[in-house]
Amino acid sequence: MKLISIIIAAILGLTYGQYYYGFIFSQKICLFAGITLIMPTLFNVQLSDIKLIFEYKTLMLKAMVINYIALPLIALGIGLLTDSFGIAAGLFLLSVLSGGGMVMHRIKNSDSDTSIGFILLFINIVFITLSLLMLHTFGIYTSEYFGESYIDEINISNFAKEVIYLLIVIPFIVSRVVIFIRPLKEFISAKQGFISNISIFLIVFYLFGLQSSQSLFELYDFEPELIYISIVSVITFYAAAFALARLVYNLESPQERAVFWHSITRYITLALVISTFSTGTFGVAMLVPIMFAYIIQIPFSVLIDQYMFKKA
Repeated sequence: MKLISIIIAAILGLTYGQYYYGFIFSQKICLFAGITLIMPTLFNVQLSDIKLIFEYKTLMLKAMVINYIALPLIALGIGLLTDSFGIAAGLFLLSVLSGGGMVMHRIKNSDSDTSIGFILLFINIVFITLSLLMLHTFGIYTSEYFGESYIDEINISNFAKEVIYLLIVIPFIVSRVVIFIRPLKEFISAKQGFISNISIFLIVFYLFGLQSSQSLFELYDFEPELIYISIVSVITFYAAAFALARLVYNLESPQERAVFWHSITRYITLALVISTFSTGTFGVAMLVPIMFAYIIQIPFSVLIDQYMFKKA
């Protein structure tokens, strides 16, 4: 159902942009995503949970190596084979954004350690700035390989400061305030799934309704092969991520199961937000692998949850 709603939102957004000139991008969408998607997930994050980092330091280190070294290298390798600067950038961006809005739902469903899941979610949110810097580095060192010029029009390295403010600082402060308003906290917690679904629908509609997103029609008309290349590259990436995580983590352990979910799922909605204002730098093809990531990751996660952990 969630996948269908996302597809509908994307179609409605593209249709709106086609007939009504489209939206102009505003960083306020990042704040909206931070409040509606990230803030509710921080209710159970306590400063005292920091001790879990030291208690499970080996596991945390393993997660960092997988999420910020191994998976980006895999994405880089696949991306270089696509011969498309945009597709490679989109795939690389997915690889450096671990977890996502639904990751805690998967962790709970599989009887994994939610405390580890929450603290790792918080770490990954803080590391969004690192992810942006890695994307910036990717652009600098691969543009020549693809025969493209890398002009950082939005200055990704500086934009990291805005990301810290809109996606980390404000949502964390708001979560601390809401915690003290018990009825509001209980309402948001009870309706978190509904709020998340509505939020993602609106974000996808807005992003696909942007004026820049209309370039996707031109991409389909003049370079349709990039669509098929994107599908293959995204499937290959997720298959490699799953194989690596399955090999590295002991799924009999609730703690390692939680980290497993953070390695096989990507923060797609955030990737879509970031890629939308990066198309001027990497090209509109950057959006395509992230679009297909929705179609692949959601049913992929459901199948793993149902057939691996429920049977176990």
